[in-house]
Amino acid sequence: MQRREFSLAAWALCAPWVSVHAQMNKKPDEGIEYVSLDKRVPTEVADGKVEVIEFFWYSCPHCNVFEPRFNSWIKALSKDVVVKRVPVRFREDFEAQQRAYYVWESLGMVETMHSKLFHAVHTEKQNLTSAAALAAWAGKNGLAEQKFLETYNSFGVSTKARRATQLQEAFKVQGVPSLGIAGRFYTDGSLAGTMERALQITDYLIGEVRRGR
Repeated sequence: MQRREFSLAAWALCAPWVSVHAQMNKKPDEGIEYVSLDKRVPTEVADGKVEVIEFFWYSCPHCNVFEPRFNSWIKALSKDVVVKRVPVRFREDFEAQQRAYYVWESLGMVETMHSKLFHAVHTEKQNLTSAAALAAWAGKNGLAEQKFLETYNSFGVSTKARRATQLQEAFKVQGVPSLGIAGRFYTDGSLAGTMERALQITDYLIGEVRRGR
């Protein structure tokens, strides 16, 4: 979903998902299928590790479709790759869902709540775009509303949400889902053609980072 196209009427204009088989086995084109950042973004991983960031938004239909594929890709990664999810905030009304992710993270509940929230928004068609709605939903899914709100409003979650928006800007994220690699590279479905191709490009760039150590 592109940054300037976040009305419901514009969802059809989001990143393409039609497979482009001709691209799959060729070397990625820098500046076309991915970009190298003008200024490197500091990573939060140990020496010898490669950080991969997925930028996402719970209400994005393409992020919802990408989620199971991304999970499968994660499971096949080598131990030197560290994956980090970063919820975006392109508008102020994104903040509630952005903070919700960091509630799950702070409470060690990402594994149980992350996919559930995608399901609630896209399959059950629930309107979960405010703190109150998310707290009520959490209360029905194993996390007390008061605990959700306490964590949601905590200094730790506020700090993480602010840092997420800073990362989004540092990587010049233009749409979601999208991927940042090693603080140096960025790709998404619009650049790569498909998110499947974006994952292949990410694999290639991970290899380039390893070779450049």
